[in-house]
Amino acid sequence: MIKRLFFLLVLCMGVVKLSAQITGVVTDSETGDPIPYLNVYYDGKGVGTITDIDGQYTIAFHSGWTKLTFSMVGYATEVRNVSANTKKLDVKMKPDLVLDEVIVKPKKEKYSRKNNPAVEMMKKVIAAKKLNDLSVNDFYHYNKYQKITFSLNNITTDSLRESNLFKKYPFFRDQVEVCEITGKNILPISVDETVTEKLYRKNPHDEKTLVKGINSTGVNELFNTGDMLSTVLKDVFQDINIYQDRFRFLQYPFDSPISNAGINFYKYYIMDTVMVDREKCFHLTFVPNNSQDFGFTGHLYILADSTFRVNKCVMNLPKKTDINFVDNMIIEQKFGQLDTGEWVLMEDDMVCELSYLKKLLGSFQVRRTTRYSDFGFDEIPEKIFKKKGDEIKDVNAMMRDDSFWKEYRPTELTKSEDNMDSFVDNLAKIKGFKYIMFVAKAFIENFVETGVKGRPSKVDIGPINTMISSNYIDGLRLRASAQTTANLNPHLFLRGYYAYGFKDEKSKYKAEVEYSFNKKEYLPREYPINSLTVSYSYDNMLPSDKFMGTDKDNVFTSFKVTTVDQYNYERTASVKYELEKESGLKTTLMLKHTNLEACGKLFYRTMAQENLLQQALASGELMGTEWVHSPYNTKDFSVAEATLAFRYAPGETFVNTKQRRLPINLDAPVFTLQHTLGLKGVLGSDYTYNMTEVSLYKRWWLSSWGNIDTCVKGGIQWNKVPFPLLIMPAANLSYIIQEETFNLINNMEFLNDRYASLDVSWNLQGKIFNRIPLLKKLKWREFIGIKCLWGQLTDKNNPLLPQNASDTELMLFPGHYDAAGNFHTSSYVMDPKKPYVEVSAGIHNIFKLLHVEYVRRLTYNDLPTASKWGIRFMIRTVF
Repeated sequence: MIKRLFFLLVLCMGVVKLSAQITGVVTDSETGDPIPYLNVYYDGKGVGTITDIDGQYTIAFHSGWTKLTFSMVGYATEVRNVSANTKKLDVKMKPDLVLDEVIVKPKKEKYSRKNNPAVEMMKKVIAAKKLNDLSVNDFYHYNKYQKITFSLNNITTDSLRESNLFKKYPFFRDQVEVCEITGKNILPISVDETVTEKLYRKNPHDEKTLVKGINSTGVNELFNTGDMLSTVLKDVFQDINIYQDRFRFLQYPFDSPISNAGINFYKYYIMDTVMVDREKCFHLTFVPNNSQDFGFTGHLYILADSTFRVNKCVMNLPKKTDINFVDNMIIEQKFGQLDTGEWVLMEDDMVCELSYLKKLLGSFQVRRTTRYSDFGFDEIPEKIFKKKGDEIKDVNAMMRDDSFWKEYRPTELTKSEDNMDSFVDNLAKIKGFKYIMFVAKAFIENFVETGVKGRPSKVDIGPINTMISSNYIDGLRLRASAQTTANLNPHLFLRGYYAYGFKDEKSKYKAEVEYSFNKKEYLPREYPINSLTVSYSYDNMLPSDKFMGTDKDNVFTSFKVTTVDQYNYERTASVKYELEKESGLKTTLMLKHTNLEACGKLFYRTMAQENLLQQALASGELMGTEWVHSPYNTKDFSVAEATLAFRYAPGETFVNTKQRRLPINLDAPVFTLQHTLGLKGVLGSDYTYNMTEVSLYKRWWLSSWGNIDTCVKGGIQWNKVPFPLLIMPAANLSYIIQEETFNLINNMEFLNDRYASLDVSWNLQGKIFNRIPLLKKLKWREFIGIKCLWGQLTDKNNPLLPQNASDTELMLFPGHYDAAGNFHTSSYVMDPKKPYVEVSAGIHNIFKLLHVEYVRRLTYNDLPTASKWGIRFMIRTVF
């Protein structure tokens, strides 16, 4: 028994000796605070550990290993000697780095995510995100106040003292104030305030936003489409929720630093433990792997407890980032705990300094102030969720008095913000200012107003860029256009134009009446639409005009890359009903009657008429060029059709202009389905037909590799019809790039009754150019794209087949006769197994404004009408 006890004692002593431990505490030599998540390891041995939240560590001693290393970004590395007798080893670390604006890190560092204490901490922060998700509650609601101030930035002291503007108009000087964040002089020119209440119900799931108050003052009041400025600012500088894996900002998606994707996108460093609002926090910094990528640098302050909640977040845009116009930006968010225990975002502030053509236009500042308050988790009445729409605007939202804003405005307006109405009044009193505004409105809005001060415009004249243009039929074309506004009637709108062509000496015109069932603030196309439109027009039209995203008389698109001489005179009467839902679903029902008369070098001739013509030519009845305008042609024909179309674009947002409504959130997927029924015999219609088309658009973001836009379309013409009713490619015949069109297909070059198309474009956002010094400085961005068209013409619609040679319904394809009387077709039948393909390579962001593309056609180059390559342009400004 004694032997056994002695043997057990010796064994235990051996085990103790083999498992000898070294323990200690690591602290900051200057503050004495413990340093959590610091690396402790035997260099080159692959064995190590990290300190815990209190800076304590434990590591096994290994015989023969005498050097123990203590290392962490921000501190000088310490190496201590250890031996078998070392039981406790406390270490004081000397700070080695100094933080500047965002972060300073060692040059040529070897960053590793494996066994990185900062990364391990961030994984715990990410795992704890669900603790901050309010949607786990059955109900919640809160108030949100937001103010966006737009200012002229960096007004220098010399300007204030010497500028003629400030000397002559002292109210400008009175409007200047100091921004307490940047310390620069700014001149606020617009302020937009909103108060909303967010309502949430878990089961059945529903969310509503009640707009309680809206207050907009400043220069945007001088424009009747003044919501353009506030809409763009709110879309570009959207609210950021760092607890989302990805959020949209500056119209680009950013990976949150608190996301699984962020772990791979950012580098993290533990810097210190600090007190934030009397809470002990771990201070982490983060920076993108590549400073040119679209990502933030910044600071995270994580509660030094088991919850790993974010107490504060500060984010900046790296100065080397490839984002346009942004000189400096800082976003600061503060979180807090409610009495009920929930941890929520309470303050969200952003200051952004922007510039474009800085020497000419100077710089600007956008400041967004957001406060969240009055959180509640009590049951919300059912009647609120029965209201239509995700956003519900109070009828008095835009007419709130001072008492309302005193209650809901958590921060005081600055002196200049509060003086905005007086500032705008003084602007309007400047001599000649109305002429400046006249030119500015004509340039920005493309329309000229007929109103004066005190009498808002009831009729706007324009679009200005359509007043003078030219084409093959008109020669020189002059056009006068106008539209009424809601100032005349908020429900009834009139618009139209009169044009005259000096070559054909004909008048063209269009008259349109639209009744909006929703009361409009200025224009009938304001979202959402619920309207009935009746129109009547007579004009010359290219068959491809329907594919253009701009007015057909736009002077910039009137310059064509080739001679276009096949037109129609079209006389059209239509009735259209449009209904949009807040969900993004739009329904359109249209009844239309059109008479088409060929003009220019286009003619209509059935195959039966062609046979008679050839017989007349063979017998000598026709001589010279009489066949072009011979009695064997069909002068015109009519169609009556009914169209039902659905368009679904969830999450799409728009900005209204006087000419059109432009989508500004291109991330929204767009689904369309349309069917058109031709009604023979109705009002003299000549044909029965059914045509179905479907399309899908989607933008895909590839993180730092930019975005890919894809558009897939397909359609079928189900019936036997002449060529004007077949499916023709979406041809763009101008030098200006138009979305979802082919650049090198000629007018009606291919005619199909079955088709599918694919349009893929990849904007690499400078991913490659940023590696080339000169191009990196220019901030050019590369672009590649491919467009494909698959088409088929079934036998019943192919006039070239022998069985259709004498058909009384099918028409000879378009073409031209040469001087010898030989006919050369300009429209062709596609090989179903051979798609049309064109590729493009371009440079975006030239002078932060111009987009240039080289386009190359890869197939069907053997056709006599083929254009093998071309250069196309587009004016586009993006961040």
